[in-house]
Amino acid sequence: MYQNTRPFHALLPSLALIAALSGCTGKQARLDSDGLATGSTSTAPAAANAPSFIKTRELAQSWAAHPGDQTIGLAYADNLARLGQQGPAMAVLKAVSVAHPEDAVVQAKIGKLLLQTSRPGEAAAVLERAVASGHADWKIYSALGSAYDQQGQYDLARTQYNKALALQPGALSVENNLGMSYALQGKLPDAEKILRAALAQPGSAAMPQIRQNLALVLGLSGRLDEARQIAAADLPPDQVEANMQYLQQMLSKPNTWAQLQNQNTAN
Repeated sequence: MYQNTRPFHALLPSLALIAALSGCTGKQARLDSDGLATGSTSTAPAAANAPSFIKTRELAQSWAAHPGDQTIGLAYADNLARLGQQGPAMAVLKAVSVAHPEDAVVQAKIGKLLLQTSRPGEAAAVLERAVASGHADWKIYSALGSAYDQQGQYDLARTQYNKALALQPGALSVENNLGMSYALQGKLPDAEKILRAALAQPGSAAMPQIRQNLALVLGLSGRLDEARQIAAADLPPDQVEANMQYLQQMLSKPNTWAQLQNQNTAN
């Protein structure tokens, strides 16, 4: 995916979880993302994550020869999604689901793709079935939390994030989402505490979105100097200042949190 150097005003309209969703932020979407966080959680080189037209064509041929094959279908759907072909990717996933109706992994990927296409209600229903199968891993719980957060069901979302962390302690993408869930609800001290703890963990240096989200939370708390200092670790000075000005405008308006929540649940 990408390094999260988006300006704050690009993050604010759906503050908690833009698909990212796992990272779904308007770039190529990956169905195997681990948390659907505000920014990408991938540390792989861009070239390694780049979709391949040749590989996708080969997978299309394999899928035509072996329709319903789970391994081929999941790989084909992932490549299609990364090429921006969410509709065909969903068609492939649904065909795999018909052949493997009880498979939690297949259901999880369908749920994640629904999240990436701004259909959190449908995503939650699918991911709930994956959880009910008894074979859910921490990524499925995290994705379900994302679906709830995007519908403004923050308590339910945080329950799922905590289940994910119980299975995978220290998962930074989940902690990032958990912190931003509190932020979207206006519980800024809780958000700050969680994001600071995530930044103190090994590996957090490779996830600039956590720093940027902490800067966002500090800015929304009115602590613009602290926010500016943290944001400057990843952003050029002119973009930092543009972000600070935008935050000042946000803070000067009434009903800031109601506006953010309404925008998020509308996505």
